[in-house]
Amino acid sequence: MPRLSVWAIRLALCHLLLGFTIGALLLAHKGIPFAPWLWRLLPAHMEFLLFGWTVQLAMGVAYWILPRFPGGERRREGWARLAILTLNGGLWLVALGPLAPATLPLMVLGRGLEMGATVAFALHSWPRVKPMMAHE
Repeated sequence: MPRLSVWAIRLALCHLLLGFTIGALLLAHKGIPFAPWLWRLLPAHMEFLLFGWTVQLAMGVAYWILPRFPGGERRREGWARLAILTLNGGLWLVALGPLAPATLPLMVLGRGLEMGATVAFALHSWPRVKPMMAHE
């Protein structure tokens, strides 16, 4: 498995752990209220599980499993690296945005980075998506 896939999947598992931990705290707080400020972590809980876990896991597996070029090259690796970095940067900005005094600028910047990650990963993977060859 390529190193970039390993790191993307490890980061995805870390976000899964963070998302589940925050979710467990929110659920416990519903039963026995102990920290009303916890509800400010709800956007982080959703962000970690939706983008940090699901999208990042999909990117990591796609980088590994999409067809390679002759010689085993993946090419355009810089775009894939940029996608993982900007996805994580945007994810943390959006997750922590509600806790900061200037919420809106952080959220907009974070969503912009996430959008940039999508574009960067599409630029990387587009040439690797090919129709299945017909067997003659």
